[in-house]
Amino acid sequence: MKHNPVNWFEIYVQEMPRAKRFYETVLQLKLEKIENPETEMWSFPMDTDRFGAGGSLVKMEGMPSGGNSTIIYFICENCAVEASRIAKAGGRIFKDKMSIGPYGFIALAYDTEGNMVGLHSMQ
Repeated sequence: MKHNPVNWFEIYVQEMPRAKRFYETVLQLKLEKIENPETEMWSFPMDTDRFGAGGSLVKMEGMPSGGNSTIIYFICENCAVEASRIAKAGGRIFKDKMSIGPYGFIALAYDTEGNMVGLHSMQ
């Protein structure tokens, strides 16, 4: 395999304005609307020439949020900074910033839709 195994992610939501506000607040970024006549989607900023996977928030009939076993980790300078915004944005912390040895640090949280997400940083 000459590339990383993940190239796209989707986070399913029930209430798009609430979920969009949560991620924009915590990550300090703006999501962009993806035009799709059947599904409401808002993508995270991405550059296809850079390392990492692109993805979006998705509201789709028959795809409930929360309760899945996949965790998406967002890259951060210092994951404690983004973690400090979780509660104010309507989410809740599951695990505060913790060391994962030579691989850096992570924090785990639930978003406003019940999805667990991760934050990762090297400091």
